[in-house]
Amino acid sequence: MDLEVDIITTPKGFHCNLCNTNVPNKPSLDEHVKGRKHRTLSTVRATRRAQEERSVFVSGFPKDASQAQLTQYFQQFGPVAEVIIDKDKGVYAIVQFSEVDSQLTALSQLVHDMGGMRLRVKPREKKGFKLVDKKNTGVKNQEEFLERLKPALGQAETVNEQMQCVVERLQLAENKRKARELLVQLIQEVFTEFFPESQVLPFGSSVNTFGIHSCDLDLFLDLENTKTFQARAKTSTEPVAETSSDDGRSEDSILSDIDLSTASPAELLELVATILRKCVPGVHKVQAVTSARLPVVKFHYRALDLHGDISINNRLAVRNTRFLQLCSGLDARLRPLVYTIRYWARQKELAGNVGGPGPLLNNYALTLLVIFFLQNTDPPVLPTVDQLKHMACEEEECVIEGWDCTFPSQPIAVPPSKNQQDLCKCLGSSGLLAAFFSFYATFDFAGNVISLREGRALPVTSFLSQARKVPQEEEEKNAMEEEQPRKPHNQQAPKLGSLNVLDPFELSHNVAGNLSERSQHSFQRECQEAEKYCRSLQYLRKSTKGKPWGLVRLFAPHGQGPKKLDGSVEMSISIPFKPALLPEVLRNQLQLAGDGFRLIWFQKVCAAMVQVFQNVLKCRLGSFTESAPSGDAGHAAVAPGSCESMETSSEELNTSSDSGIAGPGSPQSAAAAAAGSKRRLSSSEDGDASSSPQDKKPRLGSGPKPGTPCWTWTQTHAVWAGRRKVRRELIKDAADTRPEGSNMALEVQVTDHIVEKEPPVKVPLVFKVQAKLVGNTQSTKVLLKVHPPSEGKEHFRDFFHFLEVFLPKMVDTLMEKGV
Repeated sequence: MDLEVDIITTPKGFHCNLCNTNVPNKPSLDEHVKGRKHRTLSTVRATRRAQEERSVFVSGFPKDASQAQLTQYFQQFGPVAEVIIDKDKGVYAIVQFSEVDSQLTALSQLVHDMGGMRLRVKPREKKGFKLVDKKNTGVKNQEEFLERLKPALGQAETVNEQMQCVVERLQLAENKRKARELLVQLIQEVFTEFFPESQVLPFGSSVNTFGIHSCDLDLFLDLENTKTFQARAKTSTEPVAETSSDDGRSEDSILSDIDLSTASPAELLELVATILRKCVPGVHKVQAVTSARLPVVKFHYRALDLHGDISINNRLAVRNTRFLQLCSGLDARLRPLVYTIRYWARQKELAGNVGGPGPLLNNYALTLLVIFFLQNTDPPVLPTVDQLKHMACEEEECVIEGWDCTFPSQPIAVPPSKNQQDLCKCLGSSGLLAAFFSFYATFDFAGNVISLREGRALPVTSFLSQARKVPQEEEEKNAMEEEQPRKPHNQQAPKLGSLNVLDPFELSHNVAGNLSERSQHSFQRECQEAEKYCRSLQYLRKSTKGKPWGLVRLFAPHGQGPKKLDGSVEMSISIPFKPALLPEVLRNQLQLAGDGFRLIWFQKVCAAMVQVFQNVLKCRLGSFTESAPSGDAGHAAVAPGSCESMETSSEELNTSSDSGIAGPGSPQSAAAAAAGSKRRLSSSEDGDASSSPQDKKPRLGSGPKPGTPCWTWTQTHAVWAGRRKVRRELIKDAADTRPEGSNMALEVQVTDHIVEKEPPVKVPLVFKVQAKLVGNTQSTKVLLKVHPPSEGKEHFRDFFHFLEVFLPKMVDTLMEKGV
């Protein structure tokens, strides 16, 4: 019955009301209904309906009534599962029974008297279950804010004034800032009762001078002094004076229930959650999240409609906040630049992960990108972290978890910048905003790791040999053998990704490690578009006709992706560079290659791709061609721009294979032919090629350039159709539960089964795959352009959609295994 209501027919297929999702056809609908999202939401809806059927709405009880009193009264009708009291919106409660009969019994009684108070009991209101699309809600709010912002931006006379206007409209208002301070004081007073001498320290957007009116409140509960207090109380021979609280328990009696020096973070967080839930008025929706990278207790404060979290092991984040406060005080241009770029990134869907972690940039990473850019202007606007360290006095030295976090506490200790460049174009200068876009439009994200400590881009090859973390057990074993103290944080390498930005102090943390390859490419593409716009008169001059100009046009919401001139979407598959998946031998080889690491990796990917088509999907190789890279006629087998190239038929390929000679379609020859005649690395490249002087920036894209290989393949069977079903049947009795594309032997069996049981397609699919190495100014990746066949395009469209997901996974599997 629910399925009939959930699914409606549309002109373009079907729409699922439950999941708010469109599907094109009946097979896709069947897969969607069986999918995890639909099944999960169906279960949640059924659970809520069952709870409504067993619950009653209760009002009329006094404000000081407790859950225990209501539970005791309603237990006469049957077992009570839960009692929820809401005293902020009105004095009422929801009483949920364990059984439906209990609810019917409670409703059948006409008069309810609890301690002389007459209660009003009625059925709980049944609300329709609806999935809230947080992403679309956020987009709608952004559009409304931009509409309100446009008149103010239009009245400004310069882009500088527009940027200041953005700061004024977005920043945390003074009254809200003070209200947050009062809340922190309230939480401090409550926690001091339970944890003597503890400190509640705010950090993050609320206090780092870059907060907006909707930002969360991040708090750090420092228990170091409390641990000392507890240890002193245990060892003291004199009894510690105690004062009684309202419930009869002593002020520090909670410390006798838990030993702070031995308690686990999860135990402490559960205790913090209990205190928040029971002792801080106005706080609700308290939840301890102990499985996150940095465990926290999340809460919501009703009076301010404010979300917040409390952590107990995030001292580095407090120091990072002090660093951002210092940078903001060093130069007044930083805040308008950060606010403008943050809002631009959100409008272009480059930042703003909804509901927590996601593939987009976070505000902290964006702020560090701005600071790094200002460290590299000429002359620099901001100093490097290493330079700040030398400006600090002895009392300001700070080391947290083994990381040097030393810098001056006051901006007055830092000499002012000699850079007088304005935010917008002035006196022949392009302005800092346009320069930011220009800086990252051509930045080599693939070959470099951004370091604010040194204020320069470090070559990624320096990190390749450490791409994987050493297991903790192995570190402990090595430390015991060497009889040296273990330094787990300093030994860990950062997680390399599409965009690498090292934390200023915790150098093992890549703050942009969550960014997907697509998001990084979008960021660079939008920087390139913004750079072009900042050179136009529409950006620099206010329109005399009242047309949008300056930041208004820059903030235009993100549009559709790039399409070909005929309106069709280009068929291409991207295989990004993932150093963490590479075997150790290959990572060491890439590290020694220096700037030439892309060429070696490109050859390996091409060889793996040939194996997938030839051995896994059973495609037949028709021919192989390669064109030379531009400006390097002697690098490949053919001249640039020439249509002539080496071609090998399948018969010749078989002959070559039988005679022990690797043909051009084999993995061995594909690796070599993909780049033509690979030149020998010079002694400088073979040695310390990854290092560069601190006062010089590394050369971007100076390594050898590969050619552009192209394969012609023929597919005679629909190996993509019903593949998952066949795979499930093959592993039904096996213990292999790995995802699709993670086991080459199994995927070969799946293909063989389809080829054996199913008839060939009516028209064989003859298609071309052209491989191109993309790097330097973009994230390093292999871009496979797929040219569809002249016949059988309808079948090939399904085959291509299958390849989009399957091919990158299989290539990653082969690369990881070193096959």
